[in-house]
Amino acid sequence: MIYLASSSPRRAALLRQVGIEYTVIEPHIDERPRPAEPGLVYARRLAREKCLTGLERIAAAHQPEGPVLAADTVVLLGDEILHKPDTDSDARELLQRLSGSEHGVLTALCLGVGGRLRESLCASRVTFKFLRDAEIDAYCRTGEPLGKAGGYAIQGRAAFFIRRLEGSYSGVMGLPLYELGEMLSAEGLL
Repeated sequence: MIYLASSSPRRAALLRQVGIEYTVIEPHIDERPRPAEPGLVYARRLAREKCLTGLERIAAAHQPEGPVLAADTVVLLGDEILHKPDTDSDARELLQRLSGSEHGVLTALCLGVGGRLRESLCASRVTFKFLRDAEIDAYCRTGEPLGKAGGYAIQGRAAFFIRRLEGSYSGVMGLPLYELGEMLSAEGLL
């Protein structure tokens, strides 16, 4: 059993998919990027902060000790970190920018076990087809892009937009299972 320092239903679903039991602890950290912070540094920092906050919450609540897993996913268009849209108009703008282009997706992992942190990073490249305005509008009406890094969910209706994926499907979803398996195995947890 591990603690999942994330409220992401996608990460929870991926853990269930591979048979890992977990308890969710929400880390509640400030997720704003720092000025001029590169995407790689940002993703790793947030994963680490979520993990450390999770460890602190477990200790403060006198819960049984256990491994704490945290992750953060960042979508990059060039060097620009694309945010999680809160409105349909934000989502439309992001999808228009991603239309017909290739972008990067970084997912950083941090596992806190036995007083130490183990970190990993998964980098993927995603290429979108050229999107018609009607496709973007229809997708935004579903509500799916809201709260998702880059304004889309690869495991949902946006799968129709993906012309090419180089890297990890589960990494783009938000929890790279290969890297997670390697981390858990290295700690004797798998």
